[in-house]
Amino acid sequence: MFDVNKVRNDFPMIRNNKDLIYFDSGATSFKPDRVIKAIMDYYTLYNSNIHRGDYDISISVSKTYDDTRKTIARFINADDPRCIVFSSGSTASLNLVAYNFGRNFLKECDVILTSQVEHASNILPWFKAREEAKANIEYIPLNPDATFDLKKYEECFKDKNIKVVVLPYVSNVMGYIYPIKEITRIAHEHGALVSIDGAQGVPHVKIDVKDLDVDFLSFSSHKMLGPAGAGVLYGKYELLEKMEPMMYGGDSNARFYNDGTIILKNVPEKFESGTPCIEGVLGMNEAAKYLMELGMENVEEYGRYLTRYFIDRLKNLDNVEIYNPESEAGIVAFNLKGIFAQDAASYFNKCGVALRSGNHCAKLLQNVINVTETLRATFNVYNTTEEIDRFVDIIKDTTIEKCVDSIL
Repeated sequence: MFDVNKVRNDFPMIRNNKDLIYFDSGATSFKPDRVIKAIMDYYTLYNSNIHRGDYDISISVSKTYDDTRKTIARFINADDPRCIVFSSGSTASLNLVAYNFGRNFLKECDVILTSQVEHASNILPWFKAREEAKANIEYIPLNPDATFDLKKYEECFKDKNIKVVVLPYVSNVMGYIYPIKEITRIAHEHGALVSIDGAQGVPHVKIDVKDLDVDFLSFSSHKMLGPAGAGVLYGKYELLEKMEPMMYGGDSNARFYNDGTIILKNVPEKFESGTPCIEGVLGMNEAAKYLMELGMENVEEYGRYLTRYFIDRLKNLDNVEIYNPESEAGIVAFNLKGIFAQDAASYFNKCGVALRSGNHCAKLLQNVINVTETLRATFNVYNTTEEIDRFVDIIKDTTIEKCVDSIL
């Protein structure tokens, strides 16, 4: 296990905000010094475009950019760096997959199988794909606490023409790690492909795409200690070859002609039109290296430890309702009894605690857990049990009067 105090010293947001308790890493994570240095070095030492210049600084940054594919491939245990497509984030990656299903992979009456825990970025693109292909969307029955039941899932395939299964690796509200390997095996046995939203999973759980056998995995840099504006779509090469870009422009094509003929470059470059977020990719490179040096097994274990510690402390309080007591991945959804979630969050802000409130972009989840708004505390490698203890002491003394006063 890593030394959390040593880790905390790597993050300037912690050094510069000593009284802040930041429990909103599920929205975006803090960045270590080496990630910020990579971005600053780009802008101060070799600021140039990639794949376009025949001069030293452009050649240098192009190599580092391209080498990042190898880093990310190693990070998720993908054999072929060509399977790593850079995007602006999870949302862009998920949209690219759904766009191609809607246009190329689905036909009328085919079924998209998903769940009601999905983040908007992993459900809204499939609404559009359904519309374009005249396909159908069906939802996997979940347990009342939103946990996954493999038997119910497998029953969904009976007499259904399911072509794609769309699920998160980790629910962004409930924190459950879904049994993706088994989900994928069952889907493949029935001829369906699998697209996984890894936004909350990749930063916290050791991912092995070869073992999982998923067809697509999408994730963002900014949730894994990297900068915003960069992300990844991993896809099996033979599937990426069949897909078309959502955007066309410079650097994605080899040739184009007066008659409208376009000859695209090979995977992955054909998906990366225009000048990308170069600094974001370079920062993501350092973020992935940092996490691998900490050891993703250690990251996962520490996240589970903080989650269990917080839940156990909350269970001793009479004024708290917990919605995911079996959470596994650094996410705890709860409410203070009789207090609106946003009111509580505003009060906690006055007490120096930052956490999320609302529906967390998972607007269908209320159909499962029967709650529209929750508080969500999310942890990362720089959080501590001491911070949790301080927060629990605040929760103990929180009243509706204090919360109302804080917003007046």
